[in-house]
Amino acid sequence: MSRAERFEALPPERVARWSRFGRWDTTFYPKFLGLDLEEIRLDYARMRLPYRPEFLQPAGVWHGGAIASLVDTVVVPAVGSGYDEPRQMFTIDLQLRFLSPIPADADAVAEGWVTKRGRSTLFCDAEVFVGEIGGPLAATATLVYKVSSTPARWD
Repeated sequence: MSRAERFEALPPERVARWSRFGRWDTTFYPKFLGLDLEEIRLDYARMRLPYRPEFLQPAGVWHGGAIASLVDTVVVPAVGSGYDEPRQMFTIDLQLRFLSPIPADADAVAEGWVTKRGRSTLFCDAEVFVGEIGGPLAATATLVYKVSSTPARWD
């Protein structure tokens, strides 16, 4: 069983709302990076960051900041999947461990999931793989998010 299959499917209206993630009219940071949400379920998301030469550092492998951006963003749909309407979300803590480099010409693919939901504080984990889920594990992370009751607007 894949990790995704361990999480419940979302109602169609939530899937429809999240299908626009990163495809807004406004160029928010995830759109600027080119992040692509590939799958979303209740408390789970999978995202791809397609290779771009701008993501490389001088050693010819992906810069850690690009990987950190992917990790910090993949949990957003996982966190947001539990709410009927978009809410403002803020990273409180992010701990990231780099395990192996992502080489030039390879995409980065991440899974993020909620491990515990509180009323406004959520705990998450994420993993980043080279190329595809199940490929070499490039990074792991734990994150804490604050969710506001204030609605978010994505245009």
